Amino acid sequence: HVAPVVKAISGSNVSLQIPERLPDDYTKLTWLYTAQQKIVEWSPDKPMNPKYFDSKFKGRVTLDPQSGALNISNTQKDDSSTFRIKMLNASGVAQTWNILLQVFDPVRKPVIKIETIRQENNNCYMKLSCAIPDQSPDQCVNCTCTWLEDSGPLPKECLSSALELNVLVPQNYSMFYTCLVSNPVSSESDTVYFTPPCTLSRSSSSGVNWIASWLIVMVPTILGLLFT
Repeated sequence: HVAPVVKAISGSNVSLQIPERLPDDYTKLTWLYTAQQKIVEWSPDKPMNPKYFDSKFKGRVTLDPQSGALNISNTQKDDSSTFRIKMLNASGVAQTWNILLQVFDPVRKPVIKIETIRQENNNCYMKLSCAIPDQSPDQCVNCTCTWLEDSGPLPKECLSSALELNVLVPQNYSMFYTCLVSNPVSSESDTVYFTPPCTLSRSSSSGVNWIASWLIVMVPTILGLLFT
């Protein structure tokens, strides 16, 4: 069987569900961290007395006696691993399932810097860069960064290189340019607004509500494409 994958944001609570319904005649259920470290063991004949082992999860886990689910509170990045469920039936036959938990830190807000902007006749040349302030490279190893304009994503990564635009006014300009940083569980963005013939600003009374609505609709679609 392919192990189900559960994704969570650090500091949140998560419930790991057993992939199949437990039979009525099972005699013991054990949750393990990887294949060796026991977390909790439970028997239906002692429903009020699950045994919690001295593991890294002690004090942060509870077992749901009805479904057998393992509830973890205050998840940490190093909780990420394969969890194993071992069930013993009345005949003494064991069955096991694996669940992969992936915990990610929330994405920090990026900042767009206007490197260059100049007007030449009907052209507006712009160079924009995007960075997450005071962030080391290993803090966003699972991040994807995308430039967006009002027609959709642009084919250029945000954090690795600058965005250079040569806009012909009024034919091909966008109302805004957004740097969207995301990982599988969170996203943050920064936006600059374009006013013809060649002005960029941090706010736009006409565009703020529009861009917010646009991102609400588009971001889930973009994230789904990026992490498929």
